[in-house]
Amino acid sequence: MFYEWIMPELTGMLLVVVVLALLFDFSNGWHDSANAIATVVSTRVVSPFVAVMGAGVLNVAGAFMSTAVAKMVGSGIVNPALVTQEVVAAALAGAILWNLFTLLLGLPTSSSHALIGGLVGAAVTHGGWTMVKWSGLRPVMEAMVLAPFFGFAIGLSLMVVISWVFFGVARSLATRLFKRLQLVSACFMAFSHGANDAQKAMGIITLALLSAGQIPSGEVPFWVIGACAVAMGLGTALGGWQIVRTLGMGIVKLEPVHGFAAETGAAAVLLVTAHIGLPVSTTQTITTSVMGVGAIKRLSAVRWGLTTRILYAWVFTLPGSALLGSLIYVLVTRFS
Repeated sequence: MFYEWIMPELTGMLLVVVVLALLFDFSNGWHDSANAIATVVSTRVVSPFVAVMGAGVLNVAGAFMSTAVAKMVGSGIVNPALVTQEVVAAALAGAILWNLFTLLLGLPTSSSHALIGGLVGAAVTHGGWTMVKWSGLRPVMEAMVLAPFFGFAIGLSLMVVISWVFFGVARSLATRLFKRLQLVSACFMAFSHGANDAQKAMGIITLALLSAGQIPSGEVPFWVIGACAVAMGLGTALGGWQIVRTLGMGIVKLEPVHGFAAETGAAAVLLVTAHIGLPVSTTQTITTSVMGVGAIKRLSAVRWGLTTRILYAWVFTLPGSALLGSLIYVLVTRFS
C-alpha cells in the first residue's frame, strides 16, 4: 500500500502530535540510553563515546524488527474511534514532562509506563472510563509487573550458571573473556531496546493517523517506523549520563561478568515481549537484572537505599504521568 511508504500532508493538531511523538521517542532514547550502555561503560569495556554511538545505531536497527508492540499501543489500550488529536497530544506531552523530571533526578523510570499513563489519563478525562480497552490494558499491566521479576530471576540464574561453569578458572582469564562477551551482550541489549521502545511512539502516531482518517487500518506505515527509529537513535546517541551513573555504578559495583549476565538476561526478556506485542519497561527490566546479578555476590552488595528510591519512582510513574496527561488535556481543550 502506498500509504505505508509516503508521508501524508500533516497539518494542525495532527502535525503537533507527530512532532510530539518524535520528541517523546528522542527523550525515550536519551532517558533510556543507560539501559544499553551503563554496564559496558561502568566496567570500562569501551569508551562512553563508542558505547553511545554503537547503541544509537543498534537502536535504529532494532526498531525495524517488529510492529507488534506498536499495534498494541495504537489500538489495544484506548478506543481509536473515540480518540481525538488533543488526547494523543496531551498524552505525549505528559509522558515527555515525566521523562524530563525523572531524568533531572537521575532516576531510571519507565518511559513505557509514562506513555501509557499519559494516554489513559488524557483519554479518561476526554470521554470517561469507557475510553479504555480493559481487555488490552490488562495483559499490558500484567507484563509490566512481571517483566522486572523475570529480569531479576534471569540475571540471577545466569550468574549462578556462569559461576558454576567458570569455577576454578583464573580471574584474569575470565575477566578478559567477559570483556569481549560484554560487547556482544551490550549490542544485544541496544538492539532489543530499539525493538521494544521505539514501537511505542510508532503506535501513538499510528493511533493519531487512524483517528484522523489518514490510514485505513492499524498497520504501522513504513515512514512512521523510519522516523521513530531515527528519533530514538539520536536520543540514545546523546545519552542521559546522570542515569548512566545511577544504573551502572549506583546500584551495585559491576565487573564485566556481571554486565554480561545483566544485559543478556534483560535483552532476552525484551525480545520475547517485543515479539508477542507487550510494551514492557526496558528500564525496569535491566535495572532488576542488575540487582539480580549483584545479589549473587551477597544481598548487601546491592545498594538497597538507592533501589528503594527507584522503586518509589516506578510506583508513581503511572499515576504521575496520568495526572500530567489529564491536566495538559484540560489546558489544551480550554485554550484551543
